[in-house]
Amino acid sequence: MFSKLRVRSIVNDIPLNYKFMLIFLIGILLPIFASYYLFMDRMSELIKEREEQNLKISLERARKDIHSMIDGGIAVSHALITDKLLTESMDRDYDGQLDFYSTFDDMLRHRVTSYIPTNNQIQRIGIYTDNPTIVPGGDYYFLDSTMHSSGWYQQWKAAGESLRVVAYRDQAVNNRAATSSYLSIIEKMDYYYAHSSYQKLVRIDFYLNRFYDVIAREKNSLELYLVNDQNQIIVSADDKFHGEVDSQYSLFDASKMADKDIHIVPIGSASYVKGWKLIGLPQGTHVKEAMLSMQLYFGMLAGIITLITSIFIYVMLRSYNHRVKRLSRHMKKVGNEKFELINIDGGQDEIGHLICNFNMMTVQIKSLINNVYKLEIQQRSQEAERIRAELYMLQSQMNPHFLFNTLNALLVVSAKNNYVEVKDIIKDLSKLLRRLLNWKDDVVTLEEEMSFTIMYLGIEKFRFRDKFEYHIDITDEAKLYKIPKMSIQQLAENACKHGIQAIEGLGIVTIRAGIVNEHLRVVVSDNGKGMDQERLQSVLDHMRRKEESEGYNIGMRNVYRRLELYYDDKVRFDLVSRLGEGTEVSFEIPLHLLERQGEEGGVEHGI
Repeated sequence: MFSKLRVRSIVNDIPLNYKFMLIFLIGILLPIFASYYLFMDRMSELIKEREEQNLKISLERARKDIHSMIDGGIAVSHALITDKLLTESMDRDYDGQLDFYSTFDDMLRHRVTSYIPTNNQIQRIGIYTDNPTIVPGGDYYFLDSTMHSSGWYQQWKAAGESLRVVAYRDQAVNNRAATSSYLSIIEKMDYYYAHSSYQKLVRIDFYLNRFYDVIAREKNSLELYLVNDQNQIIVSADDKFHGEVDSQYSLFDASKMADKDIHIVPIGSASYVKGWKLIGLPQGTHVKEAMLSMQLYFGMLAGIITLITSIFIYVMLRSYNHRVKRLSRHMKKVGNEKFELINIDGGQDEIGHLICNFNMMTVQIKSLINNVYKLEIQQRSQEAERIRAELYMLQSQMNPHFLFNTLNALLVVSAKNNYVEVKDIIKDLSKLLRRLLNWKDDVVTLEEEMSFTIMYLGIEKFRFRDKFEYHIDITDEAKLYKIPKMSIQQLAENACKHGIQAIEGLGIVTIRAGIVNEHLRVVVSDNGKGMDQERLQSVLDHMRRKEESEGYNIGMRNVYRRLELYYDDKVRFDLVSRLGEGTEVSFEIPLHLLERQGEEGGVEHGI
């Protein structure tokens, strides 16, 4: 208890401007910056997770494309080694050049190149054999000692396998003095004759730029390296044909990249690409850009919020501080017997009321000091209050009487001048007003509610003339059940106000009520302008909101809230509307929750 009093005393001793500053720092700035920090931390994790997934997708996409190109070459190689006619032609001993050229023209000229158009990653296809009777040329080559010492043949032979994917340097096709990089598939043609007298090989050369395009495509996300089984970089994004100038391929040194997040995936599981892999190094630019963009955006947002709240706190503090100081100065003057009023606009808040009360108190104190007859002044004040109360009572009684007397006078004039419609509408208006003033019951029969609603609709009919019609369809059984008063009239008024007034042609309001599946069902519909789905959802949201919502179909909301108050969540309230077709409002109440007017005037509960 003592600690509570101590804390309260400390708080009360803090000056008002410091209290506002503490409220600003602790209540506004601290939550803003704490939320900003926590949000940025969480968003950073989400961005990193998203970028990590994107990196994996990018790496896998590149791997699949490279593997697909290699598999396409493998399929062509398999088709060639299983070509029995081609194998026999390479194994055959020819009698001379004319014999070979004859076979070449008949069967071999386009037999190899026919696969290239459907596999655009393939640059060249060559068939190599040590058969001395063939004439080298076109796509067919003699496998001599020079070929045996070439880089591609040595790599294939060292692998000790029939099929292998190799990367090597060799003489450029168009320039024998220069070297060029190659990526090829080498496969032995021994499908039919494993022990034939001549060695035969299929060599398929790929376009390296096709592999480069795949790697360069992912450059924004990953720095990719295509590495062979000897850890040599065959293709990378930083050089179109990596190592083109050097005599040897560069090695991928993972030790120099220990601080980076290295992603490695094998190209495939087949033996011919064993050891080949795709290595990706995240660029990090996407993450940095996303983080920087998010930090700038939310930093600006936090700055704007801080600026706005600072200005708001300053305005509020100035408002309070200025008036409190003026009040303090005048209170000191009262202590010095100077009864001056505070001549400022005090406002309607607590400080304003305090200034107003201070002025009243100053006037009263001055009056009491200057008037010796305090008792007489008090009696006069009491008498004035009594008279004021009586006048208010008389006025409250006079106003409705005056209104009804005026309506009666208008009724007499209308009857005298044979204004039949005016006379009828004045009668309905008089009945309606009298019912409003004398209607004490909260729950009335549906028949009474409809009588009141029909009077209201009659007045609307008088207003709109031929532009307005209404139809009533109420079953006799439904008329006996009691519902909260004004439940139907306000829905009808809402239909007239928001539906009928906004259309050009004839407006029709229809009210139906009956017993459906042990429920009292009431429907109020119109053929007015209706609402689109966005507006309809907005009306439903504001109608079901707990706090007051001015300007959003107050009548409908009042009916909904009162039905909810009387029957909890057992009442069903529906709102259906289509733009240009009209609106239908309905509610259903279980009969066992309703009172029913008995046949002899008593009240019995519905079943």
